[in-house]
Amino acid sequence: MASFPSLPSLFLSLFLFSCTAGASPLEFSHLARVLDIQERERSPPAVQVAAARGLLHRVLPSHVSSFEFNIVPKEKCGGQACFIIGNHPSLDRKGFPEILIQGTSGVELSAGLHWYLKYSCLAHVSWEKSGGLQVSSVPKQGFLPDVPSSGVVVRRPVPWSYYQNAVTSSYSFAWWSWERWEEEIDWMALQGVNLPLAFNGQEAIWQKVFERYNISHLDLNDFFGGPAFLAWSRMGNLHGWGGPLPQTWLDDQLVLQKKILARMYSFGMFPVLPAFSGNVPSALKFKFPSAKITHLGNWFTIHSDPRWCCTYLLDATDPLFVEIGKAFIEQQLKEYGRSSHIYNCDTFDENTPPVDDPKYISSLGAAIYKGIQSGDDDAIWLMQGWLFSYDPFWEPPQMKALLHSVPIGRMVVLDLFAEVKPIWTTSEQFYGVPYIWKALYFSHFCLHLLCMLHNFAGNIEMYGVLDSIALGPIEARISENSTMVGVGMSMEGIEQNPVVYDLMSEMAFHHKPINVKMWVDKYTTRRYGRPVPALQEAWQILYHTLYNCTDGAYDKNRDVIVSFPDVDPSIISILEIAEERKYALYNRQSSNSQPLKEMSYDQPHLWYSPADVLRALVLFLENGDEVSDCLTFRYDVVDLTRQALAKYANKIFLKIIEGYQLDNLNQVISYSQHFLDLVNDLDTLLSTHEGFLLGPWLESAKHLARDPEQEKQFEWNARTQLTMWFDNTKTEASLLRDYGNKYWSGLLQDYYGPRARIYFKYMVDSMVKGESFPLEEWRRDWIDLTNKWQSSQNLFAVKASGDALNISRWLYNKYLRTDDLQTLYEVPDLQDDKLSSFLF
Repeated sequence: MASFPSLPSLFLSLFLFSCTAGASPLEFSHLARVLDIQERERSPPAVQVAAARGLLHRVLPSHVSSFEFNIVPKEKCGGQACFIIGNHPSLDRKGFPEILIQGTSGVELSAGLHWYLKYSCLAHVSWEKSGGLQVSSVPKQGFLPDVPSSGVVVRRPVPWSYYQNAVTSSYSFAWWSWERWEEEIDWMALQGVNLPLAFNGQEAIWQKVFERYNISHLDLNDFFGGPAFLAWSRMGNLHGWGGPLPQTWLDDQLVLQKKILARMYSFGMFPVLPAFSGNVPSALKFKFPSAKITHLGNWFTIHSDPRWCCTYLLDATDPLFVEIGKAFIEQQLKEYGRSSHIYNCDTFDENTPPVDDPKYISSLGAAIYKGIQSGDDDAIWLMQGWLFSYDPFWEPPQMKALLHSVPIGRMVVLDLFAEVKPIWTTSEQFYGVPYIWKALYFSHFCLHLLCMLHNFAGNIEMYGVLDSIALGPIEARISENSTMVGVGMSMEGIEQNPVVYDLMSEMAFHHKPINVKMWVDKYTTRRYGRPVPALQEAWQILYHTLYNCTDGAYDKNRDVIVSFPDVDPSIISILEIAEERKYALYNRQSSNSQPLKEMSYDQPHLWYSPADVLRALVLFLENGDEVSDCLTFRYDVVDLTRQALAKYANKIFLKIIEGYQLDNLNQVISYSQHFLDLVNDLDTLLSTHEGFLLGPWLESAKHLARDPEQEKQFEWNARTQLTMWFDNTKTEASLLRDYGNKYWSGLLQDYYGPRARIYFKYMVDSMVKGESFPLEEWRRDWIDLTNKWQSSQNLFAVKASGDALNISRWLYNKYLRTDDLQTLYEVPDLQDDKLSSFLF
């Protein structure tokens, strides 16, 4: 939670074909009209060609003269957006381009370049942190492979390819400079993204809007969150947390936003700007006491602390709502000079409306759109469908009331989690409203985009649903009464699981289901620059295990290392020892006034056979020398080794709990030390690839600061987002602890490991003393560790070091190699001197 080509004829015909019987063609005239406007307002062809050439120069400078780009009218593609790859007419003349790429926009030209490199040259494009470009397989200039004489024509089956989530701006983009944004926009263009969110700089716009209502910059200090928490401040979940924002930050972000928009427009993208959702500063209530302003409820703070929680929402039916909504749109148009006429507004995102009357819900929706339309008469409201999935408040009557509150064709819904929990299948195609498949779905009378959510909080976990990604958009598009108008990627955090995003972005161009098995084989060859049969075999295993989650559950990484359980170890239920442990714990618990409680341990999501994944890892380790020079392989072998060791650590933790419940001191100490050794060794592994380092996250935060105080504030924001949000008491941890956890070198050794050591030390102490586990004391030390870590300013590496493949082999041999899986979790007893060193 990318922009789109202007295809009015296709869009209109899509609607006329797919809408319900009662729908009138006139209901979609606004959407067709906006598409016509966008076509007229698109950057000139010369600008779009220059954008594509600039991208080529950045990603493949050695071949700048090998390609020629031309913009062609959509009529050349049958009225659809497309790209055409052909051999250049002057191919036989030395010094002339070899390949001619034509397209209906700069995005199509860029996607055509990527398609050629991908399928003719076996190249690969991923984020720098997940391996970056693999272009070693591209032949030298003058020797590029020909394409069929008839050319390669690729048309979009649906107009839009959407990108981003409302919270990606905080989880991934928070500290980006223009240089990193330039790389990302290039990545978007290569993937064919034509409908991207563009949320930077909006706080500076809000400053200017609220000045009209006598709300000072000082008043807004309590309204905006800190740089790492702006996404939730914008959505009305929190206020003030991590702030106040320095004026230099506000000004710099506005300048950055203008650069971002200019580059997006140059490619022919149509960036989505924010709109007013009703979230207002508390000062507005005092300036306008008669306004209908609701004080919302608590959002994950411990004691509803008013310093951070319980934001204010202006009722959409209040006349002031439309006035502010109009002012915000107009101020953006004044600052940016143009828009794409598509605006994102997510009211009630994880905040429940005060009344469930469908008439009231309908009036809210109508007023929200009126606020947008009053600032831009051609506006289309783009809404994330997360609220329908997240909040049980949204029963069919309420959902339908909101979706039908806006004329058909003026709202598009993002089916945000379609790869796992599609809404389009349960809401009659969003009741006719257009939607975008984002790996998530809706119902008829609502245009929708199907989107792939995939990643929560930027967690690091090898996870995916490749079959659903390959089939879901096709099924949704050809289904009866389909109102799907696009596909999209709405992950909360990027730079992970490149295979998932490689496939998902490609679905914007496929008309029929693909053979995923064959695609994965080709992916392996492209990613490593050459075919290695053993690695193809390994990836087939990964496809059928890690990337084949069919249990209907989404994945949110809760591995013990990165998300340590905050529970008394004596009440974690381990079924196989449940009876034995009651006797072992009797003496220790009998002196307590509290009875022994049972509690199911919320084990991390495991949807595959770890033994199968270990077989894939062995194939990587045994055959990695063939591609060890490839950065993409280094990333993959580190990630796969990390995945295997993380699940192994979960089992080791349960062995520690088992020892505690059986009153086996030796077992607890042995496995605790084993666990802590594993954390340190895993940190060493992660240090071998820059995609797994803490240092760049912290240093990029400090890089945006203008003075030492800002450095300190920004670094605190960066550290806090990873660990524990919000107010905590000395013995009560935040409800949002470890939500943004990461497997990053530095974070394991400096924070996750010391935290686990404290817990294990209290376990051992309680066993030696024959007392209950001191949960409150553990929490006190854990919270103190966290608060100190968040405020510390020690440095971490920003460059990788060490041999990824050899360290992976070493760790496999140390922890995972065994001929008998039953012995995998057996740890030798420690000697008395080692027991003493752990105790003291």
